[in-house]
Amino acid sequence: MTRNQKIGIIGSGFIVNDCHLPAYRKLGLNITAIASRTNANACKTAKLHNIPKVHANIEALLDDSSIEILDIAVPPQHQPDLILAACQRGTVKGILAQKPLALDYATARNLVDTCEAKGIILAVNQNMRFDPSVAEASSLLSEGQFGDAVFTTITMRGIPHWQPWQAELESATLKIMSIHHLDCLRYWHGSPEAIYCSTRSDPRTTFPHHDGICTSILEYPDGFRATIIDDVWTGPAHEGCPSDIHIEFRIEGTKGLAIGSIGWCQDPYTSPSTLRHAAIGDSKFTKAKLKGSWFPDAFGGTMLDLLRAIQLQTQPTISGCDNLKTIALVEAAVLSSTEKRRVLLEEILQT
Repeated sequence: MTRNQKIGIIGSGFIVNDCHLPAYRKLGLNITAIASRTNANACKTAKLHNIPKVHANIEALLDDSSIEILDIAVPPQHQPDLILAACQRGTVKGILAQKPLALDYATARNLVDTCEAKGIILAVNQNMRFDPSVAEASSLLSEGQFGDAVFTTITMRGIPHWQPWQAELESATLKIMSIHHLDCLRYWHGSPEAIYCSTRSDPRTTFPHHDGICTSILEYPDGFRATIIDDVWTGPAHEGCPSDIHIEFRIEGTKGLAIGSIGWCQDPYTSPSTLRHAAIGDSKFTKAKLKGSWFPDAFGGTMLDLLRAIQLQTQPTISGCDNLKTIALVEAAVLSSTEKRRVLLEEILQT
């Protein structure tokens, strides 16, 4: 697979400097230009990561017809307009968008349809799928190592670094971290029939929100169930109480199980992920040999997935079309927590 396609980046914040660009450098990808809302920040990032061209503003980068791949890393409320602007110009071959693709299903649907009409391959940076433990668990599931899925859990006890734009969204978790876990369950098990989500606010977080602590139950028609606990209070850890910060998952089947951990919220945040698994008859767990970590390595996986799709003229595994079901699941979780009821995924997909 060729890796010399010209990539232009919009954004110069933490996720670009600490995740995208270090991962791309490891893979030898061709980053040719950058622009940001603040030009001084774009210049600083370009100097730090040896990006040859800094555009004066985002519009100038969008007008650069030499760019083949657009990597968008801006707050989600500003992302749709940039995707539509790129489609209007029609010069890029592919777009890697951040999650959430949009703040509601209808807007996301329009973005997917517009990109498709313009012949632009759209991918969404659901990078947790490319965490080494998550990807290995997916392979084992595909091989039937655990038999029929019975029960899967994902538990996050972690305190993220809040971004200023989250206050505008009045969302602490569902559209920020829970979206990763909901997408991960879809990656492993497909889309559920329904979700029930119960939330409460995080006592530590001062901006208005309802989703500091979220408990979600995903229901599948064959009886399989999955749960997610997202706890950003994890406390009172910041207030001086000993803490047990982690992201862990457990996949149980009729023939075996897998237990994994993700090193993102550890210190340092590049801590390796782990996975151990066993089948009926095994006397002990097998420890998977994993390479890399979620941050920053998984961010290289999402871009390579898009580059491969462009070269082969297929859809990436994290395509915008596939991601619509993740957006719908997040919207269903919000609706469930607001109306305090079980919400069918079809209620959102049919809107």
